[in-house]
Amino acid sequence: MHFLLSKASLPRVKLHAAAVSVAMLAACGGGDSGNGTPFLPLPAPPAAPPASPPPAPAVTAQKACGDLNGKTVAGATLAAAMEAASAGTPVYCKVTGTIAPALNFQISLPEVWNGKLYYQGGGGYNGAITPPGAPALSQGYAVVASDSGHQDNGLSANFALTDTFAAQLFGSLSVPTVMSTATETLATAYGALPAKSYFEGCSNGGREALMAVQRSPNLFDGVIARAPAYNWVGFMGAFNRNSRALAAPGGAFSAAKTALLSKHVRDACDGLDGVADGVVSNQAACTPAVANVAALRCAGGTDTGDTCLSDAQLDVVTSWTTEATFTGSTTFRNAGWNLTGNEDDPGAWRTWLTGDGNVTMALQFLFQDTTVKNYLARDRTVDSLAYTPWDQNQNALYAMAALNDATNADIRPFINSGGKLILWHGGNDSALSARSTVEYHANMRNAVGAPAADASTRFYIAPGVNHCAGGPGADTADLLTALDQWVAKSAAPATLVAEKRDTDGSVLLSRPLCQYPQYPRYTGPANDAAASRLAANYACTS
Repeated sequence: MHFLLSKASLPRVKLHAAAVSVAMLAACGGGDSGNGTPFLPLPAPPAAPPASPPPAPAVTAQKACGDLNGKTVAGATLAAAMEAASAGTPVYCKVTGTIAPALNFQISLPEVWNGKLYYQGGGGYNGAITPPGAPALSQGYAVVASDSGHQDNGLSANFALTDTFAAQLFGSLSVPTVMSTATETLATAYGALPAKSYFEGCSNGGREALMAVQRSPNLFDGVIARAPAYNWVGFMGAFNRNSRALAAPGGAFSAAKTALLSKHVRDACDGLDGVADGVVSNQAACTPAVANVAALRCAGGTDTGDTCLSDAQLDVVTSWTTEATFTGSTTFRNAGWNLTGNEDDPGAWRTWLTGDGNVTMALQFLFQDTTVKNYLARDRTVDSLAYTPWDQNQNALYAMAALNDATNADIRPFINSGGKLILWHGGNDSALSARSTVEYHANMRNAVGAPAADASTRFYIAPGVNHCAGGPGADTADLLTALDQWVAKSAAPATLVAEKRDTDGSVLLSRPLCQYPQYPRYTGPANDAAASRLAANYACTS
């Protein structure tokens, strides 16, 4: 007989077996049952189940770095090294590589991977890899980014004149190309593909987000498009028109002129949201008639100082607030900007529009200038402000739109694949018009139908927030967690909470982040500055 024995039971089992053997021999006469039938031994006890193997050790960032460094994945040779924690960013493994000929990418691996991928978009004309977002890394996401296939500063479109493939990569191809290598790299490091993949970007990154939704609808489970530069031809044309108005004789805006306009709008519109707190939240009520900017006209229309606006400066305001259309139709267009009452914020008009009296220092001028030279005129000696009208070369406009425009409103393939989309825009954005995103949202709802849009998309406007961040409004909200809860747990987001934080991370104020067309209306006690800084004292209303 054979027994499976533990070390602790071995002496006791041996004694029992000896006693049984003596009794059997005495009773059976040396081996049978007494009637000639051989003795059948007792059945063996069941075998103990095999011990479970120990769980595989977690793949730390350090181990992933060691496994990936020097490895070639999908044709890209990887370099991997640990990055120390700094400035709110946790320790992570930095993995870099190049997809031939010149598409550089980075994958940042957290200390403990949550099994999900987060692709962060670029800005401007890209040309460099942005550092990984600290919130996503801290939540355990593998963070992916690229330079979109060329190396330069984000204000330069020089690549588009000299490198057709780089222009295609910037337009729409870099994100799906990098995603293919990124997912294979994660599988190599962790033995598994990401369970969920998300994209978030602002400005050009918001355009990349909508481009992925429209042209690669199965690439991401969820997408966050913030302040999306989706109508490239339209807003660049508006940049050109605004710059020409400012460059016209008498059109320049000094800091004092901008402050005059801003105070006038705040005085007229700030209280329309229930509290005069320096932020015009009810922008729908702040109509041109209510703002009445014409009341600022200098006598005779000629500039007489900082207490009025000349006719040329009022023309700038008109260019700013009205739609711009090109090619004689609405194919290429840009909705005008709102007057917000916060044009005098340092990150608003002076940065993007006026240059404090020198239009050639403003970002709108610089972007339209490099665009005219490299995409449209295809001549870097051209004076972009003399390139009028904007639609004098329609073939060039159509070619640029084919590369860079993400204006397709029919996103049913993305929705039908289960994708979720969050749109967001800062209400004081002086780069890209919030009204343009309102327009895209309306077109999308018409294209897919209100039920599908309600089930799969959300749209938020953050009052008083500049381009992507900054400004007097509450500019920080955890859209990524809201998206993940929606995709992974079917918990659709409703009203969120946004905060404005000091440099030390402390909360200066909070506001409800309301679904458009609602805005946060103050419901707290009157004349209470402390109460007006708390989201609990506001309600989303239309």
